[in-house]
Amino acid sequence: MIQFKKKFLQRLEVLLEQHPEKRNIVDEYEDHLNELISELSLKKDFSKQEQEIILERLGTPEEIAEAWNQEMTVTPQKTQWTFLLTNLCFFAAGSFLTFTYHQYQWNWLQSMWTSITSLPSLIMALYLLFWGLLGYEIGKEFGHTGRGLLKRTFVLAIVPNLLLMYLIIFEIIPHTWFNPLLNPPFIVICIVFTVLLYPISWIGFRWGKRVSIQ
Repeated sequence: MIQFKKKFLQRLEVLLEQHPEKRNIVDEYEDHLNELISELSLKKDFSKQEQEIILERLGTPEEIAEAWNQEMTVTPQKTQWTFLLTNLCFFAAGSFLTFTYHQYQWNWLQSMWTSITSLPSLIMALYLLFWGLLGYEIGKEFGHTGRGLLKRTFVLAIVPNLLLMYLIIFEIIPHTWFNPLLNPPFIVICIVFTVLLYPISWIGFRWGKRVSIQ
């Protein structure tokens, strides 16, 4: 037991060489090892099968180190910009498709436009999923401390949505550009779904936070 535990912790320490919290992490896993050995009532010299049970429960030093080292590369600012840029890409792609559809009479483009505009419910469902994923990832990566990040990211990411709605409602962008997708009932639905975006993100955040502590 002593030899296995020593090798496990030494290997973990080597793999976490660049991590600023290396010492605390190694100490934490030493406690986990002791608790698990006690829980399983293992004897001083346990078999290879029992060692595998421990590795299955805790993970190998390589798996543990990979998770902690990867966490160092995930920062609030990177997470925020990832979602902001992804949201902008959605709008850029939609704007480009709309512009080219009205400027060029390409058959393949006409077919693509018809296919997309015939599935408004699917488009909205996928977009809601994106916002739920935003909250989930922030909750999973940053736990309770990610609440402020979620609010900031939401406020910044919602700006293109509100701007587009303003331009359409006041007909600065002609409604005919979005035919047959755009009609008064659909505009109302879009407004309702926009109101639901933050609750959806919040639910995703709570789910991700729960996963992070399991």
